[in-house]
Amino acid sequence: MKLRIGTIAASVAVSALLLFGGWYSYQHWVVESPFEKTVKQFDGVNSVESNINRQQVALKLDLKPGTDLGELVKYIQEDGKKWVGQRKLSFEIKDQSNRDLNRAWNKVLFPIAQAMENKQYTDIHAALDQLQQQNKSITAKAEMDDKNVYITLTDGKASKFIILPRVPERMGAWPNA
Repeated sequence: MKLRIGTIAASVAVSALLLFGGWYSYQHWVVESPFEKTVKQFDGVNSVESNINRQQVALKLDLKPGTDLGELVKYIQEDGKKWVGQRKLSFEIKDQSNRDLNRAWNKVLFPIAQAMENKQYTDIHAALDQLQQQNKSITAKAEMDDKNVYITLTDGKASKFIILPRVPERMGAWPNA
């Protein structure tokens, strides 16, 4: 019996193409595309790109100024539950801030970091209220869930979206420390 190397290689290549092509098509058309369509239905989402794997759901978002980030996350967790499941949800939000918003954020960064460190989350609202009193053109909103604090700063047609983890990662610590 004589084996034909060309025929075997061609059948292996075609099988691999069908297997991985089918998996990619399923991932794109059955999982990612409907999930992205669901997220895009939220008022304030310009565009969304998702990358879903076994461990996490990563979203790249382009949001309209003034979009309620906390409500968007709740919406994704509730309406996208069948796609997210137990996976970690991570966000990358397109920066649409201006110089005034960045300066304002730098002014309240320390009080907010101190509030986060001391777990005095009501101090975040106080810092944002003080920021709004000092800068009448800026509106600030903070929301919180069990994992993150979501802050939205808006100044006309510009917005800055910040996600702060409630449980900070330890830097420079030994794994079992």
